[in-house]
Amino acid sequence: MADPILSSQSDLALAVISSSDAPLLLLNDRLEIVVASRSFCRAFLLDPAAVIGQKMTEIGAGEWDIPQLGSLLKATASGFAEVEAYEMNLQRIDSSQRRLIINAHKLEYQNGAEIRILLSVLDVTDARRSEKQKDELLREKAILLQELQHRVANSLQIIASVLMQSARKVQSDETRGHLQDAHHRVMSVAALQQQLATSQIGDVKLKPYLTNLCGSIGASMIHDRDALILDVDVDESVVEADQSISIGLIVTELVINALKHAYPGKRGGRITVSYSATGPNWSLIVADDGVGIPKAAEDAKAGLGTSIVKALAGQLGAEITVTRAKPGTVITLSHVAELDSRGQPVPEAVSEPV
Repeated sequence: MADPILSSQSDLALAVISSSDAPLLLLNDRLEIVVASRSFCRAFLLDPAAVIGQKMTEIGAGEWDIPQLGSLLKATASGFAEVEAYEMNLQRIDSSQRRLIINAHKLEYQNGAEIRILLSVLDVTDARRSEKQKDELLREKAILLQELQHRVANSLQIIASVLMQSARKVQSDETRGHLQDAHHRVMSVAALQQQLATSQIGDVKLKPYLTNLCGSIGASMIHDRDALILDVDVDESVVEADQSISIGLIVTELVINALKHAYPGKRGGRITVSYSATGPNWSLIVADDGVGIPKAAEDAKAGLGTSIVKALAGQLGAEITVTRAKPGTVITLSHVAELDSRGQPVPEAVSEPV
């Protein structure tokens, strides 16, 4: 005689599955359908009454007759496996293909007399389609960005060429000097743009970035590579793109300034650009062994390059220190993170770009 308590519990379970909003199937050990949720039948165009007792491979127009899924369900019924996030394509009878994620688990009953498998279905067709569209949009964006970078590079080259031609034509030494300064700055921005174009947004490795940047500056400004050397000593730091732009512009200004003023009369020497970081703290050093800063320059009003460096250092939250090296000058930008009471770095306020 059947236990009325177990019978009522079984009826309740069947009713719960049948009325579930999730696409569910309850199968026996022969992979026959004991009960199907209304949402499952609605999603896959099935008659809830007609599927009861059918093998799963027979429902619909046979689209569920998938050998690999059948093998996994048999292994689940035997207790050897469970179906966890099995992803498959289902060719619907209306010719539309759906992408499904299947989960199946063997249910344990106290009397051990029955084997039941609870199978759930998640339709991710729309999600996968959205992911594909997103990937396509990202690819299109990358192509457009590459084209934009190409046009920017061409425009910078044209501007630099015009500035250099103008510098050759003018009679005033002062005007020629200003035009040459503008030419060097445009070329440095072009070098920055070239380096960032090869880096992922938000993920710039400083070592190759600053090495190539200084190489570009040296190629345009150093005429005797044996007499005047530009070294780069940078650790393996990786910074965000916005921070790398500020650091690159600072290095450009300081290196150009050293090349212009530290070695008058074609004298030789060495300029070294160094960067190192420990956690949130970092330091950037541009050192030369040239003639040093003359007293008149210290008393003079800050020029455009100095103003740019100070503004960018403020944006990075860094302090500037100028040291007489005897010979030469050492300019250090140091950033020391503020710590809270627990010794954790305090989040910094975001500065507006200069």
